[in-house]
Amino acid sequence: MSTDTVRADALDQRREQRGWYFYDWACSVYSTSVLTVFLGPYLTAVAKSAADVDGFVHPLGIPVRAGSFFAYCVSASVIVSILVMPLVGAAADRTGRKKPLLAACAYVGATATTGLFFLSGDRYLLGGLLLIVANSSVAVSMVVYNSYLPQIAPPEDRDRVSSRGWAFGYAAGSTMLVVNLVLFTAHDSFGVSESTAVRICLASAGLWWGAFTLVPLKRLRDRRTTSEASGVPAVHGWRQLAATVRDMRGKPLTLSFLLAYLIYNDGIQTVISQASVYGSEELDLSQSTLITAVLMVQVLAVVGALGMGRLARTYGAKRTILGSLVAWTVTLAAGYFLPAGAPVWFFVLAAGIGLVLGGSQALSRSLFSHLVPPGKEAEYFSAYEMSDRGMSWLGPLLFGITYQLTGSYRDAIISLVAFFVIGFALLARVPVRRAIHDAGNPVPERI
Repeated sequence: MSTDTVRADALDQRREQRGWYFYDWACSVYSTSVLTVFLGPYLTAVAKSAADVDGFVHPLGIPVRAGSFFAYCVSASVIVSILVMPLVGAAADRTGRKKPLLAACAYVGATATTGLFFLSGDRYLLGGLLLIVANSSVAVSMVVYNSYLPQIAPPEDRDRVSSRGWAFGYAAGSTMLVVNLVLFTAHDSFGVSESTAVRICLASAGLWWGAFTLVPLKRLRDRRTTSEASGVPAVHGWRQLAATVRDMRGKPLTLSFLLAYLIYNDGIQTVISQASVYGSEELDLSQSTLITAVLMVQVLAVVGALGMGRLARTYGAKRTILGSLVAWTVTLAAGYFLPAGAPVWFFVLAAGIGLVLGGSQALSRSLFSHLVPPGKEAEYFSAYEMSDRGMSWLGPLLFGITYQLTGSYRDAIISLVAFFVIGFALLARVPVRRAIHDAGNPVPERI
């Protein structure tokens, strides 16, 4: 192969990588602006306006406390996504036509998000439906998006490429939040009401998602797969997942770590999605305070990830993760006692979350990579991601049920401590050195 050909291939690969980064840039504003900041408090307010005298709404005739409606919708969206993910994943593997699938997921989600502009009055059912569609769409799209990584980057370059995509997502979320903060705090100057400003912020995330998805759709390439070329259908997504889990049974320590991760990560995801509801409904904080707090989390998550990475080099990844779970528990306990109407203490809480958020997830992924048998990286990480999504409906469900039964968001937030305590206990019991050895990998000096 000539030097010119090698150079051209390298340029094409870098072009694809840059296009790939932009899907993180496109969809991360949904997770940050919509799911984390605006939709929880706003949909809860809409549900309360539709509630009866006892504070209940009745979707499909089922009595639901209005304050639990958002959490239940998040839980339902995750269930929908885990039913669809294996089907879309199998279709992507079988046909190799990933771009049409990515486009379909992205634009269904972006359209649903843009449609949140029409969420007003007592239309809580519309809001719940659009939330379920958008949240499941972004989850399914990430399966297709992540599957491009082995195609666009060699093994030695994947950490760098993956990290840049992650950084693009945080940068996009922070950029949009700054714009949202300006619009929301100065809505009178723009001649719109506070409610209209929120609806514009929600819809703008959908427009951003749809517009920037054009970049990866233009630059990424579809590739013919072995199953497509041979006419042999790929293994069905659910069958592949079941086969991987059966293989994991021969690596019980890997399964033990995975179970611990799924439990404490469910707690992490629930805190992220429900913190704004807790801040607005229980602590009576303004939307501008919540936006500023989430911006702080975005910045400190990067700082925390780097700091915890250094701690892991000194104390080992397992001990550092265990320490982060203690920090999560202490943070939630402190959150239970936060006084209402005190934004300074909420900022302190947000700082605590930010410092442990990025590191606990990043170190968990890197530790799991040591527990994967050589040659089965894609298979095991597929199960890791599928199982991650599969468990993350339990936390919002527990949050919603606790509020449904007690009427207290303080009780709901403190109930999430169970995920971190159980996760800590399970992880502490995993002998990671033996688990790495049993997986057939070299054991690092510090782990």
